[in-house]
Amino acid sequence: MSESHALPPLPADRAAVRVHRERAVADEAPAILAAGIVAHVAIADEHGPLVIPMTYQYDPADPMRIHLHGGHHSRLMQALGAGTRVSIGVTLIDGLVLSKTALNHSVNYRSAVVFGRAAAEQGDIEQQRALLQAMIARYSPGRTAGVDFAVIPDRDLMATAFVTIEIEQLSAKRRVGGPKGPGDDDPSVPGTSGVAPVPQLG
Repeated sequence: MSESHALPPLPADRAAVRVHRERAVADEAPAILAAGIVAHVAIADEHGPLVIPMTYQYDPADPMRIHLHGGHHSRLMQALGAGTRVSIGVTLIDGLVLSKTALNHSVNYRSAVVFGRAAAEQGDIEQQRALLQAMIARYSPGRTAGVDFAVIPDRDLMATAFVTIEIEQLSAKRRVGGPKGPGDDDPSVPGTSGVAPVPQLG
């Protein structure tokens, strides 16, 4: 029996937003996943929790699947290929919220969290080639195989592990607007407040 068959079903409210429920925007989850750059993929193995940042493929036309690829010998890809349960988080940062009080500094963001089960991709090599080309096009629109980069050779595809995450539940949250601390809207209170663009760190 595979690990995925042995797993109990998720609680019905596994993806429920519990803090700041007014920020829940479940209907925006596909758009957030489509716009994301890095997915933080979380599993638990025999040593405990493990989170790996990865690029990914997501198509809003197929909203209940996320595709990942990596090395066959990666412990994450091996666990995913065996059908383990997985959680994935994608976050978009829209601005830094500055307040006149330390505790009211915040971040304007859009985030999606999904829960699902992974399975090794059973598609043929042409499907895998199309998947990688679609992923490149998502990250770099307009780039075309055979024009901007070489057509992906079979040997590269055979050297790559592909997994599909079947999404069981998902949720999304969004924070918008300015700071909400005492005095943030009062010019007579010392300090500065507002929303600043996201800096390029590092």
